[in-house]
Amino acid sequence: MARELTVGVRGLLATAVAVLALVVAYLLGSGGGGPAQAADPSGPSAAEVAAASKDARTLTMTGTGTAVAVPDQLAFTVAVSLTRDDLETALDEANTTMNGVLDALAGAGVERKDLQTAGLSMSPVYDYQSSGPPVLRGYQVSQRVAVLVRELRQGGAAVNAAVAAGGNAVRVNGIRLEISDPEAVLAQARQDAVDQATAKAEQYADATGQQLGDVLTLREVGGGGRAGGYPVAASAAYDVAAEVARLPIRAGQQDLEVNLQVVWEFVGADQ
Repeated sequence: MARELTVGVRGLLATAVAVLALVVAYLLGSGGGGPAQAADPSGPSAAEVAAASKDARTLTMTGTGTAVAVPDQLAFTVAVSLTRDDLETALDEANTTMNGVLDALAGAGVERKDLQTAGLSMSPVYDYQSSGPPVLRGYQVSQRVAVLVRELRQGGAAVNAAVAAGGNAVRVNGIRLEISDPEAVLAQARQDAVDQATAKAEQYADATGQQLGDVLTLREVGGGGRAGGYPVAASAAYDVAAEVARLPIRAGQQDLEVNLQVVWEFVGADQ
């Protein structure tokens, strides 16, 4: 019986020691800025949360800028297509015809650096009958070259030179007007877009008694900010069967558009 009492007392002592250790640890952990508090930082205070929420206020506005450009270049694709009894003959004659077309383009003022091979195809040609297997009729060879005329006033002469040199074997496709330096035009459109977005943002800020802070983000949206060629009325296939007269090219004008989205920091009027 005495042994059982001794064991019970030891258990009580162990429990008391453990409780005392927990009390000491608690007092050290909450002791007014001591080392234990620094080692276990708490979350942000209510004031910090409010300040962060205030700093996160933003104003998002969009702007559109448009600039007018006059195309000054002409681009098109010239193709030579021939069908002959055998592949070697078709290839040789296609090469000869295309070389004549390229020489004619050079004579019309097109620089060699502005002539680029765009495609080459060789394929058999069959005659299909109502009964029996198809009959080989020959081989077709097609060559395509992309052409850039840097002086728009020479564009019509270049097209006609290619057609006259190649005869019925020549096709001209994809005639389009281009702008040689679109970035110079887009720079003005971008400035106009920023000015428009800023004017609207300032109007909303004044109406709500706020002020605009720093610009946080600015990006182009909606696919604007790019300029490329666009087709003209003569973009359909043009061959020698048509009247080979001087092809008139009218530049007209092209509107280049830039769409921006700008995000400002939105601050109080007293800041």
